Amino acid sequence: MLPLTMKRLLRISAYLLVSLSLLILLLGCFAAGVGYLALAPSLPSVKTLKDVDFQVPLRIFTADGTLIAAYGAKKRLPLHYDDLPEDLINAVIAAEDQRFFEHPGVDYQGILRAVWYLVRTGEKGPGGSTITMQVARNFFLTRERSFIRKAKEILLALRIDRDLSKQEILELYLNKIYLGHHAYGVGAAAEIYYGKSPSDLTLAQLAMIAGLPKAPSAFNPITDENRALIRRSYVLGRMRAMGFIDAARYRQAMAAPITAKLHGADYEVEAHYLAEMVRAVVTERFGEEAAYSKGYRVYTTVQSKPQQIALRALRKALYQYNERHGYRGPVDRIALGKAWVPPNWRELLAGYPEVADLHNALVLGVDKSGVKLVSEDRAEPWRLSWDGIRWAARDRGANQNGHLAVTTEVLERGDIIRVRVTDAGPRLAEVPEVQGALLSIAPSDGRIIALVGGYDFGLSKFNRVTQAQRQPGSSFKPFIYSAALHAGFTPATLINDAPVVFKDSTLEDTWRPQNYSGRFFGPTRLREALVHSRNLVSIRILQQVGIAPTIKYLQRFGFTPEELPRNLSLALGSANVTALELARGYAVFANGGFRIQPYFIQRIVDDNGQVLFEAHPAVACSDCIEPQSRPTANAAPGVALPIAAAAAHGARKHSAPRVISAENAYLLTTMLQDVIRRGTGRKALALDRSDLAGKTGTTNDQRDAWFSGFNPTLVTTAWIGFDRLRPLGYNETGAKAALPMWMAYMEGALQGVPEQPLVQPSGLVTVRIDSRTGLVTTSGNPDAMFETFRAGRIPARESQTIGGATGGDRTPPSTQSLF
Repeated sequence: MLPLTMKRLLRISAYLLVSLSLLILLLGCFAAGVGYLALAPSLPSVKTLKDVDFQVPLRIFTADGTLIAAYGAKKRLPLHYDDLPEDLINAVIAAEDQRFFEHPGVDYQGILRAVWYLVRTGEKGPGGSTITMQVARNFFLTRERSFIRKAKEILLALRIDRDLSKQEILELYLNKIYLGHHAYGVGAAAEIYYGKSPSDLTLAQLAMIAGLPKAPSAFNPITDENRALIRRSYVLGRMRAMGFIDAARYRQAMAAPITAKLHGADYEVEAHYLAEMVRAVVTERFGEEAAYSKGYRVYTTVQSKPQQIALRALRKALYQYNERHGYRGPVDRIALGKAWVPPNWRELLAGYPEVADLHNALVLGVDKSGVKLVSEDRAEPWRLSWDGIRWAARDRGANQNGHLAVTTEVLERGDIIRVRVTDAGPRLAEVPEVQGALLSIAPSDGRIIALVGGYDFGLSKFNRVTQAQRQPGSSFKPFIYSAALHAGFTPATLINDAPVVFKDSTLEDTWRPQNYSGRFFGPTRLREALVHSRNLVSIRILQQVGIAPTIKYLQRFGFTPEELPRNLSLALGSANVTALELARGYAVFANGGFRIQPYFIQRIVDDNGQVLFEAHPAVACSDCIEPQSRPTANAAPGVALPIAAAAAHGARKHSAPRVISAENAYLLTTMLQDVIRRGTGRKALALDRSDLAGKTGTTNDQRDAWFSGFNPTLVTTAWIGFDRLRPLGYNETGAKAALPMWMAYMEGALQGVPEQPLVQPSGLVTVRIDSRTGLVTTSGNPDAMFETFRAGRIPARESQTIGGATGGDRTPPSTQSLF
């Protein structure tokens, strides 16, 4: 039995301890109250979380909904709570906050553990930070590490838990957290690490993502597989301990290999040049900050299949040109060791960038039948046969095609080369020096269906469809001939194809133009002159119609008069135009006489699905609402109308301005159909369609090669040339260099599209004429043929005195046709 004094001491000590504890508790409560009163006014409103605006990148899609591009520093794909897999939610709870559904936003047990760790070690330790506290920190607070900030975090977490449901808090958290490699939120992380949405991931993959918030860099499966595997195991273990998964699923997930690898955005369609056009329009319209963070979705007019066909057609044409002009040599040449297949060959190839659709390869050996290679696209060494190499020879200049005798002339062991895959098998290839462009639009309303501005956007962002101003050569002649028909000429008007010398100070002191062939053909009907692209006839036509009236007329097609030369070289296509301007002009013929405005943005939608803009373009339509105002000739081809104007028009169709008569458009179209049937574009007969029309174009010294053509549903312009102006080489005409690109595209784009016969408008009459004189004749004439004329402009009969056509805006006397 303890002495009395000892009992008293114990009672006094207990009393003092209780009193001290109460005092500490009171002081703590007082301090907490004072702290709350001090901090509460500075705390932000939790209500803003109900309308949180995530920074979501700008996404651009084809007309059929395929992703083309995404722009924004933060990659985020916000998801609703109902779209989150249950396994993912459970994995995050197990890894980050096991009492999430029980505590009021702050886990006091966790805080006590953190405080006890601080008392024992004198250092800040783990534990205590709940998911709700992380939401408070991520949305409202800085990354500062201080007790004041921690106090604010706790108070905010309590408010958040009071005002929001647990599901709302989890949704905010899982869409906000940073998970490495610019991925913000689990939606973006699933896309970047696995190329899938969270709902398509396995338990092991979801556990891997759930383990990232603690240390996105340290536990990253791309950065450190071993630490990522340890973290995944921890998450799966906690899920098993908490009863979220059974033993069988636990074992299966633990045994799963790491399958994460970096995935870019899932761009199924390559349309980088168009995407850049869209980006420029959206940033100008909404500002860069909003454009890259508000989650705008832009749906373009481009269609996936034609765009893919266009890209393949352009690259194929450039490769074919390249093969006609010799091999410039391997990318690099490295010294290989004694091993036949170097063990580090993948590392060696990794140092050379991938370009377009070409594959990098290392030459292991060369013999008469081909070369032995290793390449990144194949697991084992393989052979590139002689058929894929025989085109190659040292580059002998633009005017000489290469011819290879033996493989060893150009390749040897240790060469780094590029290979492309074709339907006929792999071929030796290289990045072309020559460039190209292809644009395809719908003549009915100007929708851009496909656009390729160059060989590879990664190598050159210069858009040769909209930015390159080049001479169109003979592909400009149809507009000159349309002016002639408007001025009273007919397809049967005779013009003398004979030598001529002009003295023109704006060209040269003396100008002696010639036909491409160097020959002269005498009196030639207008139709035949266009079909065979006779330069001298075109010059004489322009001279008769007049340069000034012709330039004024050309504005109807959208050409800017200030950019047109005011001399006779205009007849040969010496103006500088873009591929877009040329295609817009050809659309006037294709749609029967209306000038449409090319456009590429169909609608813009915000992150909530609200339509911010929808295009309502003017259409080629005779019985639509008349246009409120006539669009300018050189209007920018961005969106068809300003946003406000488009909204005002609603869904009503309004007509594009008619700029040439239906009769003029019909006659020019039949003449351009003859270009394909029996003229410079006759290679296109291989497409076996009767509704195609078009015109080749070749400039001086073959510096530019063009083909522009159409049917009633598509207008397409193809161009090939060097960015720095220089000759393409001997015989590299529009028919040889550009027409194959046009054909490859049109064949694929029109597959399954029925032929559409050309409908003759009223006001035209078809009669029998003499092919030599262009005069009306009888069926007994062996040179008789049929030609179509506007009523009132039918030529005289052979027995009558040669006279001019009657009626029309102007009547060119036939006596002047043969000068």
